[in-house]
Amino acid sequence: MVKEKKLAFSIDEHIVYPKHGVGIITEISEQEIAGMKLELYVIRFESEKMTLRVPTDKAEPSGMRNLSSPTVMDKAYLTLKGRARVKRTMWSRRAQEYEAKINSGNLVHLAEVVRDLHRGGDQTEQSYSERQIYESAISRLAREVAAVEEIAETDAMIKLAEVLTAA
Repeated sequence: MVKEKKLAFSIDEHIVYPKHGVGIITEISEQEIAGMKLELYVIRFESEKMTLRVPTDKAEPSGMRNLSSPTVMDKAYLTLKGRARVKRTMWSRRAQEYEAKINSGNLVHLAEVVRDLHRGGDQTEQSYSERQIYESAISRLAREVAAVEEIAETDAMIKLAEVLTAA
């Protein structure tokens, strides 16, 4: 007899997967892998044109989570308005820290990366790698803002730009 367990996420629900950002659960399927039956969340990441299958019992340990609450969104906006904190360490070390924050799945950490790498009109040019990390962070942040506030991703980018320039 199979015991029904309550799943943490459901079909058509937006979720955040740490390494890929915002996705939508398209189905919950069962597959046999290496002789074991596994129940899987099938997640579609539209921006990356990718589908990911995550075992339902591994979803939460992997860091998969619901979209951020309005409280967390407010903290992220507050972080964006804050003063950039750029450490005077080697770029390669900072780049690793930024990548770790981007892949953490934490919205406030993501906002910190965007804030620290954002360049206003009076600041020096970014290096190619700085620009790549900044683009990755702001697009992931915009996707979650868009999903939470139920607006288009382009509108979310505009909103983020306004918050950053008002800071």
